[in-house]
Amino acid sequence: MTAMSKLLQRLYVPLCIVALGALAARLGGAAQAPAGRPHQTGSQPGTQPTYFVEHPDHVQPGLPLQGHLNSLANPFQGNATRIAEGAKLFIAYNCMDCHGADGSGAMGPSFQDNRWHFGGTAGEVFESIYEGRPDGMPAWGGRLADDQIWRLVAYVQSLSKGHDVATENFTGKTIARSGH
Repeated sequence: MTAMSKLLQRLYVPLCIVALGALAARLGGAAQAPAGRPHQTGSQPGTQPTYFVEHPDHVQPGLPLQGHLNSLANPFQGNATRIAEGAKLFIAYNCMDCHGADGSGAMGPSFQDNRWHFGGTAGEVFESIYEGRPDGMPAWGGRLADDQIWRLVAYVQSLSKGHDVATENFTGKTIARSGH
């Protein structure tokens, strides 16, 4: 080992300590306010902290709202003009391709038997249209305006009125309409 390498080896640890000390002093000094200025806390200039903002009045896909949707009222319920507009939307957005003409059922469930897989309140039907459902029902939220979805809800809920449709249970036995 040469004299130079011995000297570097002896100085290596003290040089590292000095370098780390200088770095720590520099970083520590950055956190301290210069003399005469108060210490500022918070984020860097030009940035803002990120906060979570809850919007309980908005339907959020995939998030259960603990009964919130059950209490939603359809502003168009019983309005014949809006129900007729919902019927046009039902055709325009190809709902009848899966749910059949007049909601009689095809690939998708019937709306005439008053049986709802995911709930039949106005809010639950809105949620089904907005979020979609497994095995085929597409999510229309973000594609359709909320007022269009409400028109569809009013129309879809009107389809079971005046119908007394028998249903089939899972064993294939025909049973009378149960109303649930």
